Amino acid sequence: MPILSGDTDLAGFRRQARELLAHQVPPEDVQWETVHTLTDDLAAEPADAAEPRPDLPRAAAAIVPASFMRLVEIVVLHQDPQRFALLYRLLWRLVHEPGLRGNALDADMLQAQQMAQSVRREMHKMKTTLRWRAVPAGAPPEEALHLAWFEPTHHIVEALAPWFARRYPTLRWAILTSQRSVYWDGQRLLFGPGAQPGDDPGPQGSDERWLAAWQRVFRQPAGNATAIDGAPAPERSDTMAARSAATSASPIPRPVAAEPADTLASDGIASLDELKAATQRCRECPIGEHATQSVNGEGRLHAPLMLVGEQPGNQEDLQGHPFVGPAGRLLDRALETIGLARDIVFVSNAVKHFKFELRGKRRIHKTPSQREAAACRHWLEDEIALVRPKALVALGATAARSLLGRSVSVTAERGQWLERADGLKVLVTLHPSALLRLLPEDREAGFQAFVADLRKAKTVL
Repeated sequence: MPILSGDTDLAGFRRQARELLAHQVPPEDVQWETVHTLTDDLAAEPADAAEPRPDLPRAAAAIVPASFMRLVEIVVLHQDPQRFALLYRLLWRLVHEPGLRGNALDADMLQAQQMAQSVRREMHKMKTTLRWRAVPAGAPPEEALHLAWFEPTHHIVEALAPWFARRYPTLRWAILTSQRSVYWDGQRLLFGPGAQPGDDPGPQGSDERWLAAWQRVFRQPAGNATAIDGAPAPERSDTMAARSAATSASPIPRPVAAEPADTLASDGIASLDELKAATQRCRECPIGEHATQSVNGEGRLHAPLMLVGEQPGNQEDLQGHPFVGPAGRLLDRALETIGLARDIVFVSNAVKHFKFELRGKRRIHKTPSQREAAACRHWLEDEIALVRPKALVALGATAARSLLGRSVSVTAERGQWLERADGLKVLVTLHPSALLRLLPEDREAGFQAFVADLRKAKTVL
């Protein structure tokens, strides 16, 4: 019986799964456990790998797709107690059933993909919905302690902690949850145990209650606590986001745990170059297998306006840059018409690889499916987090759905400002390629309507 050191012991799972596979131990003979689920006697024993099968020869090292290992990194964060069993079963089947790699409808693979998507959704929710309480209220941002409470379903706190440290590098903050808590002191990450449900101060909790909850988790001496004279009505610390946006991200050291902590792969991306490398390797949907390269967004960081299209086209795929084909030239013309230089905005796509079908020697654009766009959405969110625009422009229905998380009728909602869950405004309009498909006599009128939409977006400048 393999024993893992914690709920997210990715390194232990990989090590023991490799041993199990090498000794040809089938999934039905394996029962995965974590230390805290065992009795004290069993937990006191060292974590042991699976029992070797002396009657079977040791197999050669298995080779599995890199996309599967990235899937493993996300699924281990899921709350399902059977996730390790599912992942080992998939690993076993990938080695013994070569046809599984191309079977997108396999029940086990679909379950793992759905679990990964659930984890990504919650990671996005944690990134975008935290409400910070500055303690003491009214203190300068660099002197206040910023606290937030979050109730995660999955084991995502340690995975996201480095992302928050990059987002708010100059402030002191802590996130308290019932599973695991994290404190950034301005230089290092400290992990503590989960808070008790009764510790949640609630949205109307006083500064004293917030500070007491933090002290209980991180065992801070009361004498070191900041004195608080009053308890005004709580509100979100807008100065935290504003100050962070004005500060360039600094390198984040490896986390230091207040108690033993697991080492996890983070979904956070520190730079556009890092994002490019990650999307280049991505095989979470089939598109990346056939594209020449990934095509990420381009422009300056902190651009006030970020324009998001559907996916790269043929020219973009070959050149590695967004909006360089006919639709890109039309977009440049529209931006020039409203007096907006391309180099002061950020242009990108919801899907990072070119999906096409071959007709003879020609590669014809094919619209990404909802599943393919959803698989790419977390890359887009990482890009938005890096750029930190004031507003977004959705060029077409695929982009609008990825940005807003729902179906959008472009014809009915174009030219309108809509709002995301994180408060960012999104203006919906046509994709410039749609103008290229108009009848010749309709193109000028269509172009002028497109320009009118972009002129509304220019107001954020």
